[in-house]
Amino acid sequence: MSQPTHILIIEDDPAVGRSLRAGLERDGYAVTWKAAGAEGVSFARDQKPQLIILDVRLPDGSGFDFCRTIRRMGLRQPILMLTVQRDEVDKILGLEAGADDYLTKPYRLGELRARVHALLRRAYGELSAAESDVLYVGDLLIDRTRGQVTRGSQAINLSPTEFRLLVYFARHPGQALTRSQILDAVWGYDAEVEDENTVTVSIRRLREKIEPQPSRPSLILTVPGIGYRLAG
Repeated sequence: MSQPTHILIIEDDPAVGRSLRAGLERDGYAVTWKAAGAEGVSFARDQKPQLIILDVRLPDGSGFDFCRTIRRMGLRQPILMLTVQRDEVDKILGLEAGADDYLTKPYRLGELRARVHALLRRAYGELSAAESDVLYVGDLLIDRTRGQVTRGSQAINLSPTEFRLLVYFARHPGQALTRSQILDAVWGYDAEVEDENTVTVSIRRLREKIEPQPSRPSLILTVPGIGYRLAG
C-alpha cells in the first residue's frame, strides 16, 4: 500500500494549526504541524514532505525568509503561503520568495483544500507519469519525467510553478498567450484582474533563471497588449 501524501503546516496559531491538520487528515493526508519557522524548515529538510503550507508571520521570523531558505536548500515541493494581509505587495513578495500559491486569511477550509489538491496534482500528477517525453526551449532540455531542466551539463533549479510555466510555454511555441490563459493553465483557477500580476512576477523569476540576459529576454518574449510568447 502506498504511503499517504505528507503535508507540513508551519503556523504559529494553535487554533489554525489544529483546524488545518484535522481538515487535511480527513482528506487522507499525513499532516505534520510546526509552530515556528526554523523548526518547520529543519523538518522539511530532513523529512521532505510533498507540500508545505507556510504562514507569513511567525514568531521567529518572516515566512518570506523561510520560503527563500527552503528554496535555497534545493527543496522543490509546492509551497502555499498564508497571510492576514490583502496587500498585493505581500502576494508579490511571496511569489518572489519562491511560493507557488497564496491564500489570504480568513479563508474557507474548502478553498484551501482545493488549492492543496490542485498544487499536488500539478506537481506530482499531470507532469510525472502521464507525460514522459522531453521538450526543448532554445538550448534548454525539459525532462518532464524527472521534473528537471538542464542547459548542457548544468541543471537549472526551478520551483514547481516555474517548471509548469516553462512546460506550458514549450507546448505552445510561438503562440501569444494572455495572462489569463497562463494563470488558468498553470495555477488552475479562474483569472481575476488583480491575480494577473502573479503571472508577471513568476515570468520575471523564470527569466532570471533561464535567460542568458534576463533584462533582454530571447526565450520568453513580451507581446504588448496581450501577454507573452515563447520565441519560435
